[in-house]
Amino acid sequence: MALIEVRSISKVFDLSESAFGGRRSGQVRAVDDVSLDIYKGETLGLVGESGSGKSTLGRLILRLIEPTSGTILFGGVDLLKANSAELRRQRRNMQIIFQDPFGSLDPRYRVEDVIAEPFILHGEAKPKANRESLSRDSRRQRVRELLKAVGMDESAMQRYPHEFSGGQRQRIGIARALALRPEFIVADEPVSALDVSVGAQIVNLLQQLQRDFGLTYLFISHSMPVVRYLSTRIAVMYQGKVVEIGSTEQITMQPEHAYTRKLLAATPEIAVPQ
Repeated sequence: MALIEVRSISKVFDLSESAFGGRRSGQVRAVDDVSLDIYKGETLGLVGESGSGKSTLGRLILRLIEPTSGTILFGGVDLLKANSAELRRQRRNMQIIFQDPFGSLDPRYRVEDVIAEPFILHGEAKPKANRESLSRDSRRQRVRELLKAVGMDESAMQRYPHEFSGGQRQRIGIARALALRPEFIVADEPVSALDVSVGAQIVNLLQQLQRDFGLTYLFISHSMPVVRYLSTRIAVMYQGKVVEIGSTEQITMQPEHAYTRKLLAATPEIAVPQ
């Protein structure tokens, strides 16, 4: 049984006033009738060029953006019919790693507060009667454990995001995503803003965390080599549609869709099947 079931999801954006004045009429269909399953424990790679709708689809699955139509089931629960209380419970199990490792971290917060914020928002760190100090100590210990899991020292806790490199900031963002022990994580272009060597370290970290925490990933990227390396299956997205989906071997060695073959042809590291 699939952990995530997406059926006929679409998202239409209305065109509005432009930054240069005037108004534009019409609509943009960013995601167009997409259906797919994501199975527990796998990494589904979602690949396509910029503007293909990849990130929009990831946010629709988490209901960070409201879809125009369709159905999204998470563990059998219909997220689009869930009330605010039920959706809040489900959000503990669904998290996102953003593309920009700096913009996703509040620069006013120390690292300890950045990572501990999910505990506070979801009620895990509320002090109990006569136990406020214990609650704070417990929270700090969990932050230490999360930092260790992503390869960082506890000395980072009292520093601010701007004091770290891009790769270190992305590790902090990953630690925050892991705070509530989610089952499912959308990794939205998590290495595209990083140097190649640093990005490779983050990809390897994601693999290790998947084994350690039993995670399921939707890994979004425009890079076919990165998706091939990390993914169990690959979905190819073009102009708002998933045009092909299959095992990593099938997609990279025996692609069926012309757009998939073009993506492979644009990637020197991958031989293009004739």
